[in-house]
This record gives sequence, structure tokens and C-alpha cells, in this order.
Amino acid sequence: MTTLNLWNSTWSLDEKQCPCDVHFLEYLDMKGAKDAAIFHFGTGNHHIVGLKTATNGSNNAVLGITASRHEYDAYIDLLVQNPHIGHTYKAYFGDIYQLDRRLLPALDYASLFHVGEYRTKENDAYGALTDNDMVAVVADKLKPGGELLFYSGSFAYDKAEAAGAALVAKGVLEPKGEYKTLKILAKR
Repeated sequence: MTTLNLWNSTWSLDEKQCPCDVHFLEYLDMKGAKDAAIFHFGTGNHHIVGLKTATNGSNNAVLGITASRHEYDAYIDLLVQNPHIGHTYKAYFGDIYQLDRRLLPALDYASLFHVGEYRTKENDAYGALTDNDMVAVVADKLKPGGELLFYSGSFAYDKAEAAGAALVAKGVLEPKGEYKTLKILAKR
């Protein structure tokens, strides 16, 4: 029987080990991002990206995805205790490698910090996208000038880097530098 490839764990915020979400929030603040549409891969049970953008006055809207039941349960608990956060922060449970471009909005920013970290042959059993295909789907939804961000500290960064390089070679994205541990590509 084929089952969904889950992340059978959860991620609590640990800035020393994985600072990407904190760096992303700093980056958005530095850019003065307001009223932006953001896609965020890997919510963590802390949900800091959605939580902070819902409470910092930016009015940024965040759509997050997690394949962890624990993280999704933490999102439900967060909204039950803080219903106002639900206006601009939505998280859903699923396999990012099953994205359907028709269901994604036009995006100003997309954080794909965990590309390749849990994509296995288990995903192949139900026809999931490859790393390159998933990144291409998200890049396709970026507005002109919209930014795709990768985390250079990921143990699977080589897969993210390869997916980004393929889209740069096709003329879809262009390198825009880096911010701390984040590598940034922008839609042409």
C-alpha cells in the first residue's frame, strides 16, 4: 500500500542549528516588504514566519506547507488561541512535491529552504514531482521581480542549487545575491 511520505518529526525553532526562518524575517524587514504574498516551505512547529508577519504590521500574507502532523497540529492550536493570525497566515498539510500550480497565487517571495531534504523514492510511488519540477512550479508563480530563496545551510542545498541553476540557465530566474544564509534568485 502506498502512503504519503510524511515528515515524522517536528522542528522547534533553533536559530543556531537552522537560522533560515529568522534570516528570512530579517530579510523581509530589511526589504520593507508590505502586503506581499509569500509561500513558505517548512513551517516548523514554531510557525515563526506566519506568526511574525501576522503581528508585525506588514500585512504580508503567508501560505505555508508542512508534511509534519505535529507542525500542522501546532498551527491549529496557534489559530485556536490567536484567531486574528488566520487572516494573513494559512498553513496546509501535504507533500510539497504534489503542488498544483493552479492552486498557488501569484507570489512576491517563496522560501524553499528544505528542497531535497525529504524527497525520496517513497514520493515516486505516488507520482510526486522531482525537486527540479517542484521548484519550477513555484518559480512559475513568482510575479516579475519576485524572489525565490534557498537556505545554503541545508544538508541538501546541492539539490536546491541545481534546481535554481537549471531555471537560471533557462532564463526564468536570475541571481540576486545573498542575505546571511539565504541565496536569492529573482524572476526575470
